[in-house]
Amino acid sequence: MGFGQGLSGLNAASQNLDVIGNNIANSGTVGFKTGTATFADVYASSRVGLGVQVASINQRFTTGIVSTSGNQFDMAIDGAKGLFVVTQPNGATLYTRNGQFLADKDHKIVNAQGQQLMGYAPGGTNLIGMTVPVGNIDPKATSTLDNTVNVNANAAVIPAATAFDPTDGSTFSNMTPLTVYDSLGNEHRVEQYYVKRAPSGAAPNEVNNWDVYVAVNGQVVDAAGNPVAAPGPYPVAHQMQFDKAGRLDAATASYTLAYNVPLTGSAALPLSITVNYAGSTQFGGSFSQDFIQNGYKTGEYASMSIGANGELIANYTNGAKQTMGTIALADFANLQGLQPVGGNAWAETANSGQPIMGTPGSNGLATIKGQAVEESNVDMSQELVNMIIAQRTYQANAQTIKTQDQILQTLITMR
Repeated sequence: MGFGQGLSGLNAASQNLDVIGNNIANSGTVGFKTGTATFADVYASSRVGLGVQVASINQRFTTGIVSTSGNQFDMAIDGAKGLFVVTQPNGATLYTRNGQFLADKDHKIVNAQGQQLMGYAPGGTNLIGMTVPVGNIDPKATSTLDNTVNVNANAAVIPAATAFDPTDGSTFSNMTPLTVYDSLGNEHRVEQYYVKRAPSGAAPNEVNNWDVYVAVNGQVVDAAGNPVAAPGPYPVAHQMQFDKAGRLDAATASYTLAYNVPLTGSAALPLSITVNYAGSTQFGGSFSQDFIQNGYKTGEYASMSIGANGELIANYTNGAKQTMGTIALADFANLQGLQPVGGNAWAETANSGQPIMGTPGSNGLATIKGQAVEESNVDMSQELVNMIIAQRTYQANAQTIKTQDQILQTLITMR
């Protein structure tokens, strides 16, 4: 029995050294989790044990150090809860903490093993494979224009008898050009002319009215978007009225101007833009304008960025962004029940339970850090100490076998 006990100790110590050696070998493996051998004694209807056995190899799912890599598809799970969901070419689902991904020839986001990263389509709930966009982003026609201006309260009043003429700078106070886009992504120049007008009977220092004239591609249009031929007269597209505090009057503060501009000779749809002047002021300072229009021309795919909430955001050369999907993370009731399958991945088992799915930052799951990776959680100093202890254990078990051999030899040589 003594030989069996020593032999079981040798086998257990040898397996422990294998686990420690594997930890040390993977100290530089991204997303690797340290393994630990767990032992149990062996009894069989006797008070003396029959030796030791390896009960299990447990992995420590603590978070490794997150370090910046700079690679656009790299991502790290910044927290303890969560595993990336990947699909093998044969359709099998695996789980990993290794966030080193790349785009393959089919535009799929995959890891080094060819397993595709899984996630959710925008607004969707079913898992799909994550991909990078192909081709140009569709252009977007300008539909809204938030136009906040400050008109100079001290500007000279232009008499009503002076007809507006876009070619004569003395007939308007200020002009601001901006660019809008049609349904094909073509650029169009919109000019807004601001004219300080005095209502009938008002003193010069009490004038708080401004007329706005609009021209598209050099053609003055009315409020309905109909072009007005030169030399006019040109109709006012919108009137801005301010109170004595310089604020846009409540009656016009939320006013929006919609106009349709026929684009003669163009295959694009007519422009239909709502212009909002809310927030504009009349203060005694220089004229200023701040506008935001929501259109853009077509653009080529340039790069991918990853949000903390797991959103995959495609960036285009025209400055536009498009959300391609959201990364899915999985958690398990019993992480130790997962089955290691190599390639730094695990498979679901009956002991692990079914995955608890969600997006980063939801349901207690960790967030994502883009252009970064989670390093191995191997503690090299601890592993080296463990290796010394395992080596001493192996030597001690070998010594028990040697002692048993000496005892047996003594019995055999007795006369």
